[in-house]
Amino acid sequence: MKRAVMYGGGNIGRGFIGALLAASGYRVTFVDVADAVVNGLNEKGEYPLRILSSEGYEDRMVTNVCAVNGKNTDAVAEVIAEADIMATSVGAKILPYIVPNIVAGIRARIAKGGKPLNLLICENLMDANEVLYDLITPHLSAEERAWFDENFGLVETSIGRMVPVQTEEMRDGEPLRVCVESYGFLPVDKAAFRGEIPEIEGMVPFSPFDFFVKRKLYLHNMGHATCAYLGDVLGLAYIYEAIDDEAIAAIVRGAMTESARALSKAYDVELEGLLRHIDDLLYRFTNSALRDTCLRVGGDPARKLSPKDRLIGAAKLCEAQGILPCYIAIGAAAALRRLIAETEGAVQSMETARRMLSEVSELSASSTAFVMIIENYGLLSDGATPRDLRRVADRLKAAAAEKMI
Repeated sequence: MKRAVMYGGGNIGRGFIGALLAASGYRVTFVDVADAVVNGLNEKGEYPLRILSSEGYEDRMVTNVCAVNGKNTDAVAEVIAEADIMATSVGAKILPYIVPNIVAGIRARIAKGGKPLNLLICENLMDANEVLYDLITPHLSAEERAWFDENFGLVETSIGRMVPVQTEEMRDGEPLRVCVESYGFLPVDKAAFRGEIPEIEGMVPFSPFDFFVKRKLYLHNMGHATCAYLGDVLGLAYIYEAIDDEAIAAIVRGAMTESARALSKAYDVELEGLLRHIDDLLYRFTNSALRDTCLRVGGDPARKLSPKDRLIGAAKLCEAQGILPCYIAIGAAAALRRLIAETEGAVQSMETARRMLSEVSELSASSTAFVMIIENYGLLSDGATPRDLRRVADRLKAAAAEKMI
């Protein structure tokens, strides 16, 4: 039987990747440090998956699974040594902590004959393959590194399925249950595989892959975050409540359309297909059964305002393609508002806002994006609503369009 290692037994690990691997005929071993998850998977050998929509739900059982504790390096190394495919979904900040176990697994695999192994990196992280390569290779000898370079595929993926934090209501009496949306498309970097590309349900290899990474980050993640931060402004708890607000929906669509136009120009991709993708994403944001919160989606605003991440990266791409990021700047300003609230505790001076934005985004203070974000932050600080910000952005867009005529 084919064997898979799913490093991370959380929402994406169980709710998406592990389920795809199990459905593709793999015996899936989860690696996690949560005793309840490890023990539960080993006791039952299966777990329930619930597909949610606004109309109801469908229950499925994911079978042929087990687990090992990530604190047991020898056990983790053994399953990596025997695996036919591997994946990680632990969160970008946790990746450095699992590297020693991965390195131990690589050594155990080499000792057993060293057949190629591909690792699907299922993290919301730009250049995830390069990050993981730089984390792993310093721990390898010259001989081990030569084997690694030839036989170990670091495969970037684009995770599109939305899996919210699981509440007791969602678990519905089953501690291992994961509730997810129905979307199950998994683009992966075709060029990164070593050896034969495995057939996995829902997995579609693409090359060049950079476009799909940017599409996920600058359309889906950016739009989702913008929705969350503007929901904060109105004191709304859930994403579906935020996207139901007319002004927020218009800003989110505007921001995603700015990114779509920039992506279309940068990658010579048909715009209409990207606009249809936006329509699908906006519909998925309305899924009230997911009960995804603005707090979760907008978590870690400093990272989401970093130079290559969803908000600043999208704004910079727009500027590079001659597109004014009017609506993206609103989302970034609302993210800055959340960041300041979390770190400083209250609305701060414009000077503090400029300093913090400069530190996290590394934008030049004279750049168009920086100026627009700070202007929107100032409006928010003065009590502006999403409706007010939308009007300002609409006027800016109209003025920019007139100049181009």
